[in-house]
Amino acid sequence: MNTCIVSEYNCTYDEFLAEVQRMRIDWGQFVSNWEIAKVNDHKSIMVMNVTDFEAMEAFMTSDEMKQWDKDHGCVDTVYSLEKAG
Repeated sequence: MNTCIVSEYNCTYDEFLAEVQRMRIDWGQFVSNWEIAKVNDHKSIMVMNVTDFEAMEAFMTSDEMKQWDKDHGCVDTVYSLEKAG
């Protein structure tokens, strides 16, 4: 896993997870593995192996994603991960 996304939102975790699963068809083209963990009802952490960062950026900044984020008060903080040692 080389990317971590911490997401905070106004909707519930279940609504956020449903959107993640719905959009998985689109981002599955550049993500080879992913896991998501619920922090609380308005925050989650996702780790993923991104195979094409340009495609990921284009997806996350698309008009559809920007609108969803705006409608649900979603703010994503993206981290790049490296294996220690």
